[in-house]
Amino acid sequence: MQRRQFLSWTAMATASYATAGLGVAERAADFDFIFITDTHIERELNAAVGCAMCFKKARSIPADFVIQGGDHTFDLAAADRSRAMALFDLYTETEQKLGLKVYHTLGNHDVFGIVPQSGVATSDPLYAKKLYQDRLGATYYSFDHKGYHFIVLDSIQPTADRSWEAAIDVRQLEWLKKDLAGVPARVPVILAVHVPLVTGATSYGPPYAGKYNQHSVDNAYEVLALFSSHRVIAVLQGHWHMNEVVTFRGTPYVTCGAVSGNWWHGTRWGTPEGFTVVSLRNGRITWRYETYGFQSVDPNNK
Repeated sequence: MQRRQFLSWTAMATASYATAGLGVAERAADFDFIFITDTHIERELNAAVGCAMCFKKARSIPADFVIQGGDHTFDLAAADRSRAMALFDLYTETEQKLGLKVYHTLGNHDVFGIVPQSGVATSDPLYAKKLYQDRLGATYYSFDHKGYHFIVLDSIQPTADRSWEAAIDVRQLEWLKKDLAGVPARVPVILAVHVPLVTGATSYGPPYAGKYNQHSVDNAYEVLALFSSHRVIAVLQGHWHMNEVVTFRGTPYVTCGAVSGNWWHGTRWGTPEGFTVVSLRNGRITWRYETYGFQSVDPNNK
């Protein structure tokens, strides 16, 4: 058995969480969907080839839709207008290989020109989230599918000094309250967010020395409090390019491995390039991690 094959089956142990209550299972249908995150598409490092390989394999798996967990491109934050447009065009063209409906999540590398070295003026009509909204739509929203309520959150907040912090802003919190108010308590809820709400990732590497919290959602406590009377059966997260599950008050916070692995330089903290397949059966959620055979052209330049 090849090592990559073994990792494909074991990198993320399949987990199962009940939605608690026969009534939910009776109302919710069975289906699969795919969570693909941190594609980081670019012209360099065979990234476009890797994304195409990943999407082709994902398409071979029966699924109702795809949730893209953020960081579609690398790197809109530092790109000038010409490169930003080319990267978005490349991603859009490559995404067609999925052949499925895709729900998008904003990542920190999807905000245009916010880093000063991009040379982009803050007055540019596509600055920050405007380009993403123009190409992919709203940065936070919800939808229903076969008895489940899905919520996609925007965890990226550009700052006045041309950086960003991981947070859920006040307007979004108010929207989330209203959205949840319309969801019956028995309905299972699944969240998608780029920067994790809950993670142990800060324990695995050196401490972050930046000005803003970019490791996890800074005001996650405000978000979690809104779910106290709802049945959140899973939170799917990206950003860290690794497989990790943290369970808090019965809810699994699932940080998923990246399509780009270690930013197209091989394995990241033991997690190779891949994507997550999520299954919903009889009111229970399971997931598994799938690799797709990409070989880095530059594994040592990290």
